Amino acid sequence: MLDKIALTLLIVGGINWGSIGLFQFDLVAFLFGGQSGVVSRIVYVIVALAALWCISLLFRDTTEAGDRDYRTSAT
Repeated sequence: MLDKIALTLLIVGGINWGSIGLFQFDLVAFLFGGQSGVVSRIVYVIVALAALWCISLLFRDTTEAGDRDYRTSAT
C-alpha cells in the first residue's frame, strides 16, 4: 500500500515538473500559495520522501513464490 502511495506522489511530482518545464507553471505553488508557502513546502518534502522511498523499489525482489517460473525449480 505504501508503495502505491509513494508512486502516486511521484507521478504527481513528475507531472508538476513537466508543467514547470513545458509551461513555466508550478501547479503546487499555484494551488498552495507560492513556492515559499508552508503548505507548498510540505508538499515538496512529501514528494521528495516518496521519491526516496521509490528508490528502494529498484532493489526489492517483487516476485511472489507463485509467480516464479516452475522450470527454474524443477532442475
